[in-house]
Amino acid sequence: MQQMTLRDIANALKLSVSTVSKALRDSYEISEETKKKVIAYARANYYFPNRMAKSLKEGKSGSIGVVICSIDNSFVSRMLDGIDGACTQAGYDIIIMQSKESLVQERSCLKQLEARGVEGILISPSAETVDFEHLWKLRNSGMPIVLFDRISDQFESDQVGIDNYDAAFRATEHLIANRFQRIAMLNIGPDVLHFASQRGAGYLDALKKNQHTYGETLVRLCRSGTGEVLKEGVRDGIQSLFGLAEPPDAFFTATDQLSTLSLSVLHEMGYRIPEDVALIGFSNTELADVLTPPLSTLYQPALEIGRLAAGKLIELITGKGVRSVHETVRLPVRLAIRKSSRLDDKLTN
Repeated sequence: MQQMTLRDIANALKLSVSTVSKALRDSYEISEETKKKVIAYARANYYFPNRMAKSLKEGKSGSIGVVICSIDNSFVSRMLDGIDGACTQAGYDIIIMQSKESLVQERSCLKQLEARGVEGILISPSAETVDFEHLWKLRNSGMPIVLFDRISDQFESDQVGIDNYDAAFRATEHLIANRFQRIAMLNIGPDVLHFASQRGAGYLDALKKNQHTYGETLVRLCRSGTGEVLKEGVRDGIQSLFGLAEPPDAFFTATDQLSTLSLSVLHEMGYRIPEDVALIGFSNTELADVLTPPLSTLYQPALEIGRLAAGKLIELITGKGVRSVHETVRLPVRLAIRKSSRLDDKLTN
């Protein structure tokens, strides 16, 4: 079957080829009604523009680069779904690369994306990215950049994430409301990551507000990594906390991976949840309800984070989002309370 052309669409809709081309490129010269009609017909008839020809003619690749820490968890996968949906709707391809939490790898990813001619970059910085000099240089060269998930006040750009401080504050207050006294935190460190420090601050302020005893002895920082490396860090942290004269009776875990790994390690060590120790943490797993016990979670709007971040980048690329001041969007987190964080099911948060 011969591939549909612009002329085929034009003939079918009784429009000029120029009008169809401009409508598919979202040109301001074409009315919204005509754009919708052309796009609907093109999709229904499986019209695909010739990317290579467009790139050669316009000097544009039609592609967007996405740099993430790792693709091996449900939270990141859902963000990528949101990014893909927004980019596909706007007619952009995406090129996904993984930093594996390495600054060196992150820089390599950005160089490769730049060499491949992407029109803009979405990035969730690695755990080692404390100095944003490489992103500043890239942005100053004219590359549109939007940060998503791991937003930071160290880099000026449009950014989309969550209110990390508020989420941690609410989770800690929930544990306090359920009468837990010695609330420990597992967080990512030792590097000063903005999202990790904000979650740590929310945890600390909730304890202070409620006049709970706080000490550095109840905090463990796990070096970010993948697989067994991170699990060993979680195991070491939990073991050292239970080795204290007054061990914790509750845990707040500050990332998706820390939450699921902590649940696994606590089971392996023979602790009952929540009878021996309570647990609440960030997690976007769809299996939270069927875990043993059902896991209390801070559920992040991952799909919306990805969709909004991609939308902002596309606006920058097309010139529709050029502003004198960059915008940071902090989306609310949903606190889902289940059995793992309360002893008395009659208590409410």
